[in-house]
Amino acid sequence: MTAEWPAAAPRVEGAVRRRWLLAAAAAPWLALPMREARAGAQVEEPLADAVRGALAAAIANSAPPKPVFVSTDARLAYLRWLGEMSTRLKKRKAEHVTRIEFLDTLWYESTRAGLEPALMLGLVQVESGFRKYAISSVGARGYMQVMPFWARVIGNGDVSRLFHMQTNLRFGCVIMRHYLDVERGDLYMALGRYNGSRGKPEYPNLVFGAKKYWDYKPG
Repeated sequence: MTAEWPAAAPRVEGAVRRRWLLAAAAAPWLALPMREARAGAQVEEPLADAVRGALAAAIANSAPPKPVFVSTDARLAYLRWLGEMSTRLKKRKAEHVTRIEFLDTLWYESTRAGLEPALMLGLVQVESGFRKYAISSVGARGYMQVMPFWARVIGNGDVSRLFHMQTNLRFGCVIMRHYLDVERGDLYMALGRYNGSRGKPEYPNLVFGAKKYWDYKPG
């Protein structure tokens, strides 16, 4: 089954469709069939107050916070990472401002949760192929394929909020951190729990494989 898209997402019709086909001819990767959004079998479970608070705060935010650095060297290191990741992501997100906002937010949310940005980029690649409005066959939404029940447990039940970039990335990173803590630091098992396939190798291996592309070692 292919991924569905919400009614609010742009539709490719008429003249727009013709322009898209011309662009695809010029850039063949655009014409590849969209891969199904993969995940969304996370299990609803009790959450610690700290986890609940972190997720609720993301719903309340209207824009991603700006990273703050303790030194000039730290900021320069981040900007080098940002430039390299922007180059690698350009094929999937062509619009510069959108790409930088996404990377800014993913870096902030992953490091805030104590997770490697490369791991979270690999997870987004496997989960949604970097498609903001991806919906899986079981209803998981957005970049990190967050299940709708999280919006009910944490927020006001408005599942459309899961398409908001920071909300989706915050939920995904905090949920992944939660699963990693539950599994006592075992990343293999935590990834399986995120996907709802705990103990099976396929999903963790996909994420670890995707992560290799996003690993960054400063020169």
